[in-house]
Amino acid sequence: MPEEEHERRFHGEADRLRSPERISLLQVDRVVTLAVEGLAAPRVLDVGTGTGVFAEAFAEKGFAVVGIDANRSLLEVARQLIPGVAFKEATAESIPYGDRTFDVAFLGHVLHETDDPLAALREARRVSTRRVVVLEWPYVLEEDGPPLQHRLKPEDIKEMAKRAGLGSVEHLRLTHMDLYRMAVTGESE
Repeated sequence: MPEEEHERRFHGEADRLRSPERISLLQVDRVVTLAVEGLAAPRVLDVGTGTGVFAEAFAEKGFAVVGIDANRSLLEVARQLIPGVAFKEATAESIPYGDRTFDVAFLGHVLHETDDPLAALREARRVSTRRVVVLEWPYVLEEDGPPLQHRLKPEDIKEMAKRAGLGSVEHLRLTHMDLYRMAVTGESE
């Protein structure tokens, strides 16, 4: 699949995704714990894995994890850093796995970068049996992260989740991020 340019997609250096400052803001361990809380031995799809920061954390906790990303060069970094985890080039809007393949679809800082966030949530729901988890920058103007016009408002995320056929949406405000846990329900419209 040829890599295309998209206005909102991350085009920076891989090292920036793993900088100590960014890792600190992400609260990786807490996010991973909250993403799988209450689920026994979940299978996790890390959508928009980038260099595999979250895929690595899921794997370190003993969970089966697969990562996808549209950026081939970031996937190469992830493959080098995290042996034993499968990484595949794909977009969030077209996930190359069958229905209900994973227990959790995790979208860490990727929903705001997709060309079609609703399609991305529908795809995440399709491949999940239990939960879709979205980590996003808060909708506030701040120095870190994307510009405000690229960020998603909480009410927009909740509305898209409803339209995607997801059930209850739990919005957790972390120190620097917003985490949304969405229940996978029966068949969507």
